Amino acid sequence: MLKTVIASLLAIAILAPGAAFAQKKKPGAAAPAPAGKVKQYDFSGDTIDGELVKPEGEFVGVRNFAEHTSLIRVRTDFIKEIVKSAEDR
Repeated sequence: MLKTVIASLLAIAILAPGAAFAQKKKPGAAAPAPAGKVKQYDFSGDTIDGELVKPEGEFVGVRNFAEHTSLIRVRTDFIKEIVKSAEDR
């Protein structure tokens, strides 16, 4: 079975690159431009007229949320607990 899998993978590896050459050209597909020609477009004579379009209505600002101090207080004095743990021994 291992030989069959290896043979199949080898056949795919050999035949897969050739499959791209077998594809037919799609009808109506544009041909690629020749490599040596360069096209230039001149828009200098064109004038563009228009208006600035803005949304109607008023500007509504975003509400700022209140900033709160931390509710966690770090205790710096543990003398009562230290004395209690010393008495328990």
